[in-house]
Amino acid sequence: MKLKTAFLAAALVLALPVQAQNAKLRVAGNLVATGLIQQNKEQPFFENFAKNTGLPIDADYKPMDVLGVKDSDGLRVLKSGLFDIVTLRLAQVSRDEPFFLGPDIVGLSTDYDTAHKVVEAYRDAFDKRLQERHGGKLLGLYPFGPQVVFCKVAITGLADLKGKKVRVYDQSLAKFIEKLGGIPVTIPFGETQQALERGVTDCAITGPSSANSAGWPEVTTHFMPIGFQIALNGYAMNLAKWNALPADQKAKMTEAFKKLENETWAYSRELFDDASRCNVGKEPCKTVKKFSMKDVPVKTADQQMIRDALTTVSFPTWSELCDKSYDKCSAVWKQTIGPLVGIK
Repeated sequence: MKLKTAFLAAALVLALPVQAQNAKLRVAGNLVATGLIQQNKEQPFFENFAKNTGLPIDADYKPMDVLGVKDSDGLRVLKSGLFDIVTLRLAQVSRDEPFFLGPDIVGLSTDYDTAHKVVEAYRDAFDKRLQERHGGKLLGLYPFGPQVVFCKVAITGLADLKGKKVRVYDQSLAKFIEKLGGIPVTIPFGETQQALERGVTDCAITGPSSANSAGWPEVTTHFMPIGFQIALNGYAMNLAKWNALPADQKAKMTEAFKKLENETWAYSRELFDDASRCNVGKEPCKTVKKFSMKDVPVKTADQQMIRDALTTVSFPTWSELCDKSYDKCSAVWKQTIGPLVGIK
């Protein structure tokens, strides 16, 4: 019923004359709350869709939090056909399709260079599963950036998360926090700042730029720039809509999204580096607000904890869950990503 209500709300927001609707692709974009990638890359791309793609097609673009659609419903919204193009937040939609979390389990894609290799290795398998199971065509994959720690209590390393309530966003991260002796708390991104302020959670994990834009440094004191995951997102098109396009339009669409993807990877890296400085009051600080959080040094032992988590916690946990919904899940992962990290 909640999903039906969300669909109805989205449909009302999108209420347009029939002729106008037919002339445009309906796009459910990323959350406004996530910050600058949505504002400076995604939104301008879709608002100038015909120009950016060279196609005689416009886009009616609205972010999910404006539409009242939950990011965890991304795959259902895509398959329903209510929207033609949907932004997929992989950690959130992995509740419906664990396979899509495969390239971003804890300890795997913790930096940009590694993440890029992982994405390229997994891309075809991702697209195949998306088409066969969820009625979507993959158009692109990009990262928000390494997901790091913000705390309103003093910490000197990951070991200090023991006994702390820590905001997480998927099961892989929750299991890792449990291993550290922390208490994982699943809270939607848009509600986390308030949860930190009220003491519902002591610490929270996300990207440094998104957190800055959402005001997390206003209610936290300690910042530890260690990457657990890289927060991959995707763009997908309803498969029936994709299949209806002529071959030349598919080619132009593919080329345009590849360009957007490449630009977003580069921009994400720029934002990560800049926001990491801004959060702790360092210069240069150009993209977000400057704060004076305590910069918690990342120790070798902390990095080793996350590397070890891949084989001891995140892959075993994820593969067991994923194999229940897709019997070839871990086998495909081992074939595509396994060689990159030495897992057979």
